[in-house]
Amino acid sequence: MANYYCKNCGTKYSSISTMTINKCARHPNGTNKGSHELYEGSEKSRYECKYCGTKYNSISSMTVNRCARHPNGTNKGQHSPAL
Repeated sequence: MANYYCKNCGTKYSSISTMTINKCARHPNGTNKGSHELYEGSEKSRYECKYCGTKYNSISSMTVNRCARHPNGTNKGQHSPAL
């Protein structure tokens, strides 16, 4: 069975439909202001931020932190996993 992850918070789901009907606490528009969004990369042992290259053990540990090289400005958005 495949696992599906939200690219904004790293929450794991067993189906895309279940994931997208729930609100995401780390959505870019604000807490619970949008649904979970599918991370389209593969499961990995380490995830790398597409903006700065910092590596994390999970998407959830990555997205809880702000990124110094975020396109919206220094620390104005969370790290985002590279595919």
